[in-house]
Amino acid sequence: MAVTGDMHDFDYFEGAWTIKQRRLKSRGAGSSEWEEFPGTLCMSLYLDGLATVDELYMPTKKSSGLTVRVFDPRTRQWSIYWASSTTGRLDPVAVVGGFERDHGEFYAADEDNHRPIKVRFLWDKIDHNHARWQQAFSYDNYTWETNWTADFFRADPSTMCEHGRPKHS
Repeated sequence: MAVTGDMHDFDYFEGAWTIKQRRLKSRGAGSSEWEEFPGTLCMSLYLDGLATVDELYMPTKKSSGLTVRVFDPRTRQWSIYWASSTTGRLDPVAVVGGFERDHGEFYAADEDNHRPIKVRFLWDKIDHNHARWQQAFSYDNYTWETNWTADFFRADPSTMCEHGRPKHS
């Protein structure tokens, strides 16, 4: 978890995004079946850029998620937390890391259905209007299974967001 970054790593993500998401139907089981679903996301900067908050709305899942990112200027690392509308809880384990140019890496030790895992988030800033995120778990500390991907396409906040939150249509 030695990857460091800058407090402006997520500035590019401010605003509205539409998302094409893919998630493995079964994690940690050797599955190759994916489900695809859309999402809408609105993100705002706080504390002069030391923190960001975004809300992700997944209409076909009838659920939402909230991401809170906080930058520690001392360690030069981001801590990323997730809360889901299905659980109503903030995940107490943050993934920690940063960006080197347009590629970000974030790691944590956590558990998946009571199995110890390592978690990896990869962020790629493709260009001003496109980004990609991937989540992977390691169950053996050697190999990674990518289990969720999201391709982001910049959208117009005036049509997609209301008071900084995705509009529900």
